[in-house]
Formats: sequence, C-alpha cells, structure tokens
Amino acid sequence: MLRKEDFEGLDDLDLGAYLKRIGYSGPLAPDLETLHGLHFAHATSIPFENLDALLGRPISLELLDIQDKLVYGARGGYCFEQNRLLAAALMRVGFQVTGLSGRVRRGSPAIRPRTHMILSVAVDGESWLADVGFGSEGLLYPIRLTQFESVQQHAWNYRIAREGDLHVLQTLYDEGWFDLYAFTLEPQYHVDYMMANYYTYSHPRSPFTNTLLVQCTTADVRIILLNRQRLTARAGIKEIQVLADDAALLDVLRADFGLSFPDGTRFNFVERENPLS
Repeated sequence: MLRKEDFEGLDDLDLGAYLKRIGYSGPLAPDLETLHGLHFAHATSIPFENLDALLGRPISLELLDIQDKLVYGARGGYCFEQNRLLAAALMRVGFQVTGLSGRVRRGSPAIRPRTHMILSVAVDGESWLADVGFGSEGLLYPIRLTQFESVQQHAWNYRIAREGDLHVLQTLYDEGWFDLYAFTLEPQYHVDYMMANYYTYSHPRSPFTNTLLVQCTTADVRIILLNRQRLTARAGIKEIQVLADDAALLDVLRADFGLSFPDGTRFNFVERENPLS
C-alpha cells in the first residue's frame, strides 16, 4: 500500500474543494460505487496536460503543490500529478491504494522506461486498476486487474492481457487490440515516482519536454491537442484541425480545456510528423 508518510499534507487535503473541482456529489464510502464515481468524475473534469514542462518549469509531486495547481488553480497535469491526487483522495475516503508503474507502449514494441504512474485499489478482496493520468486513450472507470475479457466503457473497450508476469492494458480498434501500457504488480513508492517524474519533465529525450499534449474527455468524445493539431475522437472517427499559430493554440487551450495563459505565451515543443515516436 501507499504509505501515509509518503503523502505529507494528506490530512490538509481539501477534499471538499477536490470534489467540487471534479463535480462529484455522490457517496463517500470505500466501496465500488464510490471508486467508480470518483474515477469517472476526475477523468472527465481535470484535463491531462504537460504544459509546465514545455515552459521549463519543474513539476512538483508534493501533494499540496498538486492541490494548488489542479484543484485551486484549475489546471491539469500528467500521470504523476493526476494519480497522486486521486490516490490521496481515495486514501482520505478510506480505500487501500497501492502505487504501480508502467512502460508506455502505444502499439510500439520499443522498450521504454517505467514512467507511467498507475494505482491498484482494493475493494472487497478484489484489486482494481485505477488510472486518470494516461494522456491518450485512458480509462474512464477502474478495471479489474483480472479483467481479461473486453469491458465497454461508453464509447471505448478495454481489457488486460497477460504476458508472463506482465499485465498489459489494451483498447480495441477496428483492426484488433492495441497495447496502451504494460506493468507489473510490484509496489512503487514516492521515491520511485520522484525519479521518474524528474526524467519525464526534464530529460531532453522525454516526449513531454518536446511535445505538447493536452486532452479532455467525456463519455463519448476526446479532444486532444497535439502540438498544433487539434483532434476530436469519437466512435473510431478522428477529425483533425491544424492550428495556424501560437495565438490560435492559446485560444483552443482556453475554449476547449479551460486553461488560460497570457497572450504571447510560447510553448517549447518540436514540430515533427509523429510527435510521440
């Protein structure tokens, strides 16, 4: 389990403000209904984004810093921020939460570092994969770690495949199952995430230091901003709009994602044909 001592400020987490931020007014008991409700509300309310890394700003994993940014500041964040905030809220409600770590695949056979934070949440003797921080085609609801058959979550289908000791989260395309990320059940701790987070926001070969990625999700539609490409994905259909300049990019951030930056702000991303390769 994640340890309370790894969450300095946990008792000071403003749970009411967090629930208001995600628009959740349902029950607060450590049961499956609450887990599903909190996960869906968070995943559809707080956008995924890596904008601070492109502005040369360090990304803090201190819980109260994350609260200031994602809750009070109405910003988004990436996996370490998003899932750390969710984990803290779940722990305050009374859930047992274990931190895990994964290697992003996105259909590629390349071996990438373990830089994706995910959560295992225990409910009534079963373990559920919870993840509100995957910036592409991530879960809307938690999924059983033994969910080896397809499960539909509104417009998307998921399952967990096994490769020896590895678990692989997959989503369904018309062409078949597509790997999102692979992970083991080895518990991770705050020091592990601090190392991975530092690489993610600072290393020149990290995709998050040279690619702008912002996403918001509803039950049926995902709006994704990938550098200057605005993608709308629904039911297997993608519509792509190429933004003309930095001013248009700032307009989309405000209108689609509720993220406001001063006029003239420029994000240091690298234009390339396949930004996530």
